[in-house]
Amino acid sequence: MQVKKLVGVLVFAIAAAMPSYARARPLGASQLVELAIEANPRVRAARNRYLAAVHSIKQAYAPNDPVFSFLNGDSPVNPIGPPSEQSFQLSESFQFPGKAMLQTDVARRNAEIARLFFLATVRDVRAATEAAYYQILLDGALAQVSAENVANLQRVLKVTQVAYAANQVTQADFINAEFDLAAARQAERENRVAEANDETVLNQLLDRPPGTPLDLDRTLHLEPLTVRVDTLVAQAAAVRQEILEAALSERNSETALKLARMEYLPDFTATYIFNHYLVPNFAPSPTDTQTHGFMIGFNLPVFFWLRQNEDVKQAAYSLDAARDDLRSVRTRTAAMVTSIYRTTQFAYETAGLYRDSLVPLSRQDIEVSLIAYQSGKVDYLALAGALRRGYNANLSYLQAANRFLAGRVALEQAIGAPLPK
Repeated sequence: MQVKKLVGVLVFAIAAAMPSYARARPLGASQLVELAIEANPRVRAARNRYLAAVHSIKQAYAPNDPVFSFLNGDSPVNPIGPPSEQSFQLSESFQFPGKAMLQTDVARRNAEIARLFFLATVRDVRAATEAAYYQILLDGALAQVSAENVANLQRVLKVTQVAYAANQVTQADFINAEFDLAAARQAERENRVAEANDETVLNQLLDRPPGTPLDLDRTLHLEPLTVRVDTLVAQAAAVRQEILEAALSERNSETALKLARMEYLPDFTATYIFNHYLVPNFAPSPTDTQTHGFMIGFNLPVFFWLRQNEDVKQAAYSLDAARDDLRSVRTRTAAMVTSIYRTTQFAYETAGLYRDSLVPLSRQDIEVSLIAYQSGKVDYLALAGALRRGYNANLSYLQAANRFLAGRVALEQAIGAPLPK
């Protein structure tokens, strides 16, 4: 594990240090996810907590430490003075047979729960990394749309300037064109700032300084969902970490109920005693000044109605709660996967409609309206409306693409694993 971690860190360091032109290709979503899993502090912390839980398993069935006692007795001078007898005792406490095995089972399940929490952290960091990457692409595309809008408005400004100089339009058209162009330039700057902030978020997930440059593959791919929703629901029921954690918690609650019932059974204490009589008259006989003894004790559940009974009832209610939690997380997961699937499918259809039909129509509308304005067939309001429709069509496409990509990420997060290919 240490070698794998070291290799991952070296790969990340090389990728960060190499100039963009020296890399084989820009970083895509999968490469960024690998780097984030290796470098993200949340993932490292969850991994260490899992390893800590693993090393607590053996402690569950380890016996208690023995207790050694020494008695310096019947000293006529002082407690540590010359004694009349010395006694050595070695005591060891034992649980009723079977308790340690059940406690070990609980420790193993707790370690498995820690492992599932680690996997859930990896899943969440993967989702956050993919979401940040896609947000960079979308804000970059939105900045390009704003730049295209600025270019169109610059053309409109030149046209209105020429028309105004020729007294074909009023000065209001020229002023409106200047206003729209200034507002579009400011919107483009805002989108560039949003893109830079997205890169800061991605650098944070990669545990890098905020201003570190990123060589990213900025190609926007929209791949449709080809898996049936019932297949995804079944996959989520089998692999989602929260469901598996709830199932393990239920089993731990069952074991806790068994342990609570075993509290009625006694625990034992065995003691070995060695006495050395320094005054022979104190010994059982003048010639037997050293004796050996053995003592065994066990607890009695005298106050069972205050302790053991309540422990059993508490464990039974905790078991019922764990079972209800398991049913709840299963139901919520199925509903969440189904809802996200529908929303993501609709977003893909919407993005396809704007990309393949409405955006090309809006660009054609801009060119036709610009020619019509130059010939005096339409006024500035109609031209501005065509520009606005074109910008809104591109914006709606990117918003739909954003909802689709966010839906894919949320779907993988809800399932607990990447979508099947």
